[in-house]
Amino acid sequence: MSIDRVISLGCRLNHAESERIAALVEAEPDLVVVNSCSVTREAVRHTRQAIRRARKAHPDARLLVTGCAAETERDALGAMAEVDGFVANAAKLDARSWNVAEPKVPLRQQGTRAFVGVQNGCDHACTFCSIPAGRGVSRSDPVATVLHAVETRLLEGAREVVLTGVDLTSWGHDLPGEPGLGMLVAAILDEFPQLSRLRLSSVDGIEIDGGLFDLIATEPRVMPHLHLSLQHGSDLILKRMKRRHSRAQAIDLVSRLKDRRPEIAIGADLIAGFPTETDAHHADNLSIIEQCGIVHGHIFPYSPRDGTPAARMPRVDRATVKSRAA
Repeated sequence: MSIDRVISLGCRLNHAESERIAALVEAEPDLVVVNSCSVTREAVRHTRQAIRRARKAHPDARLLVTGCAAETERDALGAMAEVDGFVANAAKLDARSWNVAEPKVPLRQQGTRAFVGVQNGCDHACTFCSIPAGRGVSRSDPVATVLHAVETRLLEGAREVVLTGVDLTSWGHDLPGEPGLGMLVAAILDEFPQLSRLRLSSVDGIEIDGGLFDLIATEPRVMPHLHLSLQHGSDLILKRMKRRHSRAQAIDLVSRLKDRRPEIAIGADLIAGFPTETDAHHADNLSIIEQCGIVHGHIFPYSPRDGTPAARMPRVDRATVKSRAA
């Protein structure tokens, strides 16, 4: 099977997992897999479009859906005539779920950048988020598993590794001794001096441990880029989101990093039009972009997800949400 028959939507972790799925089902030429996303209503719409396009392109294939939408939107997707079945999100990297043997030769890495998933799931309960329903509780890959995955990617020709996870900075909290992500990053750098560059996908600033902070601030092989899961710039909205940081803590983190490594580039996820958001709250959201010097932002218009507390809060009208996200 070619990797273009494993269609990946959503986050970097999903894309990393899609590479592994492609390796698992490589010998299944009549199979098409849609690795779906449900983080927003727009993501679900894109999933449905991908399913229709895949069926049109491969009318005789067996089309299976996995990923977060396979859990949170199963009834709706199951009603689509194009869908032949589902593979549970938690089981999609298990060869038994696809009724195949483990591949003896891994899929060759495309390009010099490799995504390595090290953590899955989330133990937090942000009021806007349905990801825990699609991914389950936080689970960390042991150090030895991660080192083996990095070694495999390097042997395949990768020069840069991007560590990914649903809640990446929670890595290690469920492992013996509760190591922090800084320990894992240090272990990778020590084990593989030939690794030229290491990056982190989106991180929760409040969970950055001291060791990780020092590596981001001083280690040349850790790239000077940090993408923060900020979500908002207003303390009241952050509280209603059940985020674990304050506005002041986010600004302080960025300030301390820039003091140590002036060239660092800061990216961030921000939600516009969260329920109860006023003009003043929106102004706080805009001003934190300037105060943190954010050069790359993922700005999401708020999207209510069924079953989440935020979906029951008083909503901002859609026109205002769209204009604030523009």
